[in-house]
Amino acid sequence: MEAASVDPRPRDDQSWAAALVARRRELGLRQSDLAELADVSERFVRELEAGKASVRLDKVRPVLDALGLQLVLADREVP
Repeated sequence: MEAASVDPRPRDDQSWAAALVARRRELGLRQSDLAELADVSERFVRELEAGKASVRLDKVRPVLDALGLQLVLADREVP
């Protein structure tokens, strides 16, 4: 399966949200489908996709797994 066609390194909450929405849509999933696959509430998926700034990492990981994505930590680019 091809990678999501969004910025692979989103830099703010809305960019992350847009990347998640794009990937979900690319996979042909509804929010309810993703919630079920990730064993989280549909409300959590909606909030995550809306760019909620504070979320529980233990709930984000299964969402990323269901989308075939991973969280990566990298050194910040220095201007």
